[in-house]
Amino acid sequence: MAGTNTYSSFTSDIENYIADKVLPLARRRLCAYRFGDPLTLDKGRGVTYTATRFNRLPLPFQAISEGVPPTQGESLTLTQVSATCQQWGDLVKITDVAEMTIKHPLVDKANELMALQMSETLERNTFNSLQGLTQVNYVNSRGSRAALQAGDILDTATINRTVALMVNLGAPRFLGDEQTDTEQDADRGGANASSNPRIMPHYVAIAHPFIIADFANSSDVKTAWQYSDINRLYNFDVGEWRGTRFQESNMVPSWTGVATLGGTAATTGSLATGTYFVQVTASDTQNQYESRVYQVSTGIAVTGPNGSVTVTLPSLPGYTFSVYIGTTSSPANLGLCALGPTYGPLSGQAVQLAGGQTVTITGTGVAQTPPAAPATGITAYPTYVFGRGAYGQVKLDNAKFALLKDADKSDPMNQIRVLSWKLMYSTIILNVNFATRIESTSTAYAFG
Repeated sequence: MAGTNTYSSFTSDIENYIADKVLPLARRRLCAYRFGDPLTLDKGRGVTYTATRFNRLPLPFQAISEGVPPTQGESLTLTQVSATCQQWGDLVKITDVAEMTIKHPLVDKANELMALQMSETLERNTFNSLQGLTQVNYVNSRGSRAALQAGDILDTATINRTVALMVNLGAPRFLGDEQTDTEQDADRGGANASSNPRIMPHYVAIAHPFIIADFANSSDVKTAWQYSDINRLYNFDVGEWRGTRFQESNMVPSWTGVATLGGTAATTGSLATGTYFVQVTASDTQNQYESRVYQVSTGIAVTGPNGSVTVTLPSLPGYTFSVYIGTTSSPANLGLCALGPTYGPLSGQAVQLAGGQTVTITGTGVAQTPPAAPATGITAYPTYVFGRGAYGQVKLDNAKFALLKDADKSDPMNQIRVLSWKLMYSTIILNVNFATRIESTSTAYAFG
């Protein structure tokens, strides 16, 4: 008697279904790059952009006598800041077979993804540059990132204190404080200004979504934002407080403190005899932020001249590791490691190391300072508050996209398509007095 014919008997004759429409990507809220002043470095003038500011003259101490001018007068002084433009870019290679056989148009999709990658790279680089701000305001008047505690969330008092500092330093505001007119008109912008708060002078704050969630829970902020929600001025604008407009970005970095990873002395390198300290950081593989910062090790006694230090890295999917080394408890150099990159400016340095392996630090590499570690188990989030002219984006060469799809001597049978982008630029901190970084923790989400 014949059996019942079931689905499993005919799987070889099934034509798999693949949807025509691809799934959407998670959205990135990009807002930091655009607030930088657009600056241009002319071609043929090297890669360094220098900005100059003439400093104020001191006010006279006393009145002058009739008919007698001051004896010396004042000296003009200036301050300069510089930035070096770097070339950034990436590429995607696609074979002709992949292009012919894959359902979705690979070249078109690669082009879309590279456009997103370029924009997100500029945003990420801007946030990295803003770590160079020297004015830092810790919530609850904590003395450092390491002193932050759970519950030290962003509050109105910290914002008020930060804005007061910037006003006291004379940081210019957006839509106001022009050099030619420093008097503030209560009806700036005309008769309709009072009904349109979007055009009032203001500072800008960029914060992580978890920090915005904490801040928005304040009863005072709830009331203020209830009436300002209709007054959006920028993309991802969530509201105004104390003359500061808040932008929400899910590309703001964070730093989580992790217990130390100790090292062991070995004899397969070039370290001299001495006591060394190592510190490990973990970078997420998407944005490449050093977002997990391990505590500095205790001193490791190394016997040279062929000394080294071995470190066992944890297995942590989605992260690569960097190892810093120094002779003090504040390591300020990357280690040298044979397992590091084999090309680029960080070739041979202890960066982009895969987890779950034991690496050997054979020497002291390039100078580079790791992020400060919060206390173990604490995640610190920055909020950037700045005025007009705090930083700029120096452009040496515009963004360029290329599609190589024809045969040449390196690809005589036209088997490879190459898509790429590049640009040459730098973010420059124009005036550290025009911006402040606030650091706080969050109760909105417990980061693991």
